[in-house]
Amino acid sequence: MQTGFSDLWPILLAVIQFGGAIGAAIHAMLIKSDERAAAGWVGFIVLVPFVGWIVYLLFGVNRIQRRARELRGQKNETLLLAPLPARSGGRVTADEGPRLKALESLARFGQKVLPESFEPGNSLGVLRNGDEAYPAMIAAIESAERSIALSTYIFNNDPAGRRFVEALSAASRRGVRVRLLIDGVGSWYSRPSLVPLLEEHGLDYARFLHSFMPWRMPYLNMRNHQKIMVVDGRHGFTGGMNIAEGNVLAARPRKPILDHHFRLGGPVVAHLMHTFAYEWNFTTGELLDGPDWFPPLDETGDIVARGLPAGPDMGLNPIRWTLLGALAEARHSIRVVTPYFLPDATLRTAISVAAMRGVIVDIVLPRASNLPFVDWATTPQLEWLARAGCRIWKTAGPFDHTKIMTVDGMWSMIGSANWDDRSLRLNFEFNLECYGASFARTLDDIVERKISDAHPVSLEELAARSYPGRIRDAFFRLASPYL
Repeated sequence: MQTGFSDLWPILLAVIQFGGAIGAAIHAMLIKSDERAAAGWVGFIVLVPFVGWIVYLLFGVNRIQRRARELRGQKNETLLLAPLPARSGGRVTADEGPRLKALESLARFGQKVLPESFEPGNSLGVLRNGDEAYPAMIAAIESAERSIALSTYIFNNDPAGRRFVEALSAASRRGVRVRLLIDGVGSWYSRPSLVPLLEEHGLDYARFLHSFMPWRMPYLNMRNHQKIMVVDGRHGFTGGMNIAEGNVLAARPRKPILDHHFRLGGPVVAHLMHTFAYEWNFTTGELLDGPDWFPPLDETGDIVARGLPAGPDMGLNPIRWTLLGALAEARHSIRVVTPYFLPDATLRTAISVAAMRGVIVDIVLPRASNLPFVDWATTPQLEWLARAGCRIWKTAGPFDHTKIMTVDGMWSMIGSANWDDRSLRLNFEFNLECYGASFARTLDDIVERKISDAHPVSLEELAARSYPGRIRDAFFRLASPYL
């Protein structure tokens, strides 16, 4: 007698369930670094037939990191650039300043996280808002003789953006090698887009992971959020400022944005150029090398610094781990200024422990946010941090996009990364890690000015929120890894 399919399908389903469940459970045990997450997924896979392992395959696998590594792996087989010179031997030592000795262990930790050399002899200047940053950047473009490398997340088609296009176009016409990298999603922020204007001027530009194809939409979670400009390989600019008229307060924009950008000189400028060249090569295949892009660099100041490029293709995110190291080493003060504050559980624990050890922790956030749902997701975390002893401030005035961190009046970090999962897990970012009392003091002065007219957020105020407000905040907190 022949056996029909109706007799075999239970066996077939059992084999599919067994194979799917075993495969998914093994993957969760091998890949998930958090034991509770691994145990939770394994239990769900085993106890909920079919649905368990299917849900795990859809939502439990970190495809963003895997895809990022696949994309980067296409380039890793070639030699992109000559290695940067290790001028300081990769260490911060006592002879570079007596107060640096206390943070030498943080520098050693940093070298384990990212073996990028610390460069002594750098200068950093603060540029407030687009009113100071844009004229300084355009002046550098106008004085360029050999090369201009500019990377930005947002490049709007507005008066500010068009001024940059005119300056870049003029530089290109006089023979300067211009390379412009805009994020593929950031290029959509302006309507109409600036891209036709770039093509009209004949500028050499590229869009990072740009695609309109629906099956490539995972690229939405791998954005190039870096803000880097290097002129002639010698003059650097970085920070968190995009190119948009909203940053020019003198123009009285409808939605003004406060921000800080930074002008760099010295050997660390090569770190900016190295990061740009890597991303440009990844996007276009062109190798930027030679003295036009990497000239010899003289010391210009007393700051020890290094670049921290980071992205989802890295096993350990250098920016996130450097933040953890700085929080652990802090002895007196921690100051954090950020527009978006959604630290993961580990970072939240580290900053709470620092406050409970007696370190004065100031967290400065904008009172007026451009993303209200991010504020709602942030609020429950503020209550936990306030209970630990952190001082929380909400700044007055327009939306503040500034990103600054200082520790003990000696160590500081600036750059493009926010305190959220999007910056510390999903985006490609660039921060600058700095050692030096003078620069840290300059940043602390900025923080003091912000705090002087800010609203202190008390534990009583947070605890007095309405019940519907608490439910709303708790709901958006669940989505915080994706905001």
